[in-house]
Amino acid sequence: MPEPSPSSTDGHDSGDTPLLASLSGPQDLKALPAARLPELAAEIRHAICEQVSQTGGHLAPNLGVVELTIALHYVFDFAHDRLLFDVGHQCYPHKLLTGRLGLFDKLRQRGGMAGFPEPAESDFDLFAVGHAGTAISTAVGMARGDDLAAGGSGKSDRHAVSLIGDASIVNGLALEGLNNAGTLERQFLTVLNDNGMSISEPQGAMASYFDRVRVSHTFHEMKRRGKQALDKLPGGSLLEEVYHRASDALKAVISHGHMFEEFGHVCVGPVDGHDLPALIAILEEVKDIDSPVLLHVKTIKGKGYEFAEGDATTFHSPAPFVREGCRVEIPKKGRSFTAAFADAMGELMQRDQDVYAITAAMGPGTGVDKLIDAHPTRTCDTGICESHAMAMAAGLAKTGLKPFFAVYSTFSQRALDQAFQEAALQNLPVRVCMDRAGYVGGDGAVHHGFMDVSIFRTLPGAVLLACADEPTLHGALEFMRTHDAGPSFVRYPRDAVAAEPFACSDQPFEIGKAALAVAAKTDVPDLAILAYGTTLYAARDGLAVLREHGQDVTLYDARFAKPVDTALLKYLLDAGTAVLTVEDHFAAGGFGSAVLEAASDAGLDTRLIGRCTMPEAWVGPASRDTQLADAGLDAGGIAAAGRKLLARRAGMAELARR
Repeated sequence: MPEPSPSSTDGHDSGDTPLLASLSGPQDLKALPAARLPELAAEIRHAICEQVSQTGGHLAPNLGVVELTIALHYVFDFAHDRLLFDVGHQCYPHKLLTGRLGLFDKLRQRGGMAGFPEPAESDFDLFAVGHAGTAISTAVGMARGDDLAAGGSGKSDRHAVSLIGDASIVNGLALEGLNNAGTLERQFLTVLNDNGMSISEPQGAMASYFDRVRVSHTFHEMKRRGKQALDKLPGGSLLEEVYHRASDALKAVISHGHMFEEFGHVCVGPVDGHDLPALIAILEEVKDIDSPVLLHVKTIKGKGYEFAEGDATTFHSPAPFVREGCRVEIPKKGRSFTAAFADAMGELMQRDQDVYAITAAMGPGTGVDKLIDAHPTRTCDTGICESHAMAMAAGLAKTGLKPFFAVYSTFSQRALDQAFQEAALQNLPVRVCMDRAGYVGGDGAVHHGFMDVSIFRTLPGAVLLACADEPTLHGALEFMRTHDAGPSFVRYPRDAVAAEPFACSDQPFEIGKAALAVAAKTDVPDLAILAYGTTLYAARDGLAVLREHGQDVTLYDARFAKPVDTALLKYLLDAGTAVLTVEDHFAAGGFGSAVLEAASDAGLDTRLIGRCTMPEAWVGPASRDTQLADAGLDAGGIAAAGRKLLARRAGMAELARR
């Protein structure tokens, strides 16, 4: 591993005049002499590391693009030009250069700087993003729109730049965008940030190709092979024209034979993404090339800090951490659902040789990385390709294996078409395990899992489950292992598992059946709470509040959103018990909607049903507990929803007596 330079050993070079604090925007950056830019880079690295150590956030991705971001803002004018980030978790240097230092001390907190691009913060952020593969397509759209807006000239003076990582560019949408970008007859720059990493090691043939490119395309080899390769390439005349017009410096780094030439791009690089003078010079050269250009930039993820460079996976998006000299420690916050899932899946794979685990570049985030180490022949990391992962899972199921696809809830929606056609339409038992369901805290709106129930509940034959704690996670996975009638989906949050589970949590899962968590004190309680997932624990606390005020309340772990427990609904509603559903999901199409529909279909009185859900709103960064409380999904909010429903019930009873 390369050692940090002396000026960046701690990420900070203390000059006479601090630079970062003096910048109000890119116009101040452009006024700096180029010789001071490395000093600015060191200050930015120091600021990022110090802040992430306090609040958590994306560390290694941002440390790796500091020089690249400075060079882009130094050469382009993104108050007028277009800069599109792919994923966006590498945007901290961009935000610090565009006047948001004052928001940085509340990174990923309410009232502070979002961890992803956010147009509400600044006009320099064009899209709120957090999913991979989108930047090239949106940049193509803006380029075409700007050209139309230019009127008679037909070509806008606004430059279009998209910044995408080597792990993201293998995403199907990114390749679709790149393919269409190759038809543009105007300036269009795609910067490929190649750090040889996703969250963990990138997967697939493309990753191997980039490895070969980095090794073989040296300065001298490219210069030697340059001219004679031109005539052999498709579109060689365009490349030859650019080549002849280029300076000697640019000619030396035009890459002949790069695969993306086949997409209609002039390919430049790989170039050193930490050499500021060279980056600025090359960007100045390619800035006004009147055709699509792909600039291949080689960077080091975690650059400037030995602990981050040496373990870029751990420090991709760490929780707050403590540095004591060379020692870095990330404090633990209890056993996570992710860790519980990894252990539970490990047990399944030991017992059942047909179980197969899949992740789409989220090995550490889903726990599948541990399974890959233990069972390399029955696991697969597809890279950032959720659609492919879902379709591949269907293929595995067709052969008789039992695939479990572990994916974040927010990313599972990217594979809806494959869940529909390849899995549900074929009645194949693909098993989808959705981590990060509900609110996710500091990552904000781009990562909340608020629509997985409403999406997958539409699929005929699908079964939808939620687990409340570690025993129910084990029970849900065991149910899914033996369920062969069609696809199944389980959701669980980015949170710690309960230290003291309910007694009912050990009960095996029976399709479409809820489990009694807290019994009523009478035969006919005033209110029954049906909690879906981990809201069971907040509902228990809400139940206690209601009981303090004399209400007889019972609580059920609903377990299934499809099919719901219709027999239980009939038992409760026929007795006149009000039913309150609780879920960390949007109201539209969620668990509560499923309960209302089931009750209506059964001819039951739906007026006795109330719903406690996430509000239909884009919720920004804050702690997960704060987000739940704001949504009324804490004890107080659930108790308030219960009192409102009981008041409705009392009103109905009064009308019936008249």
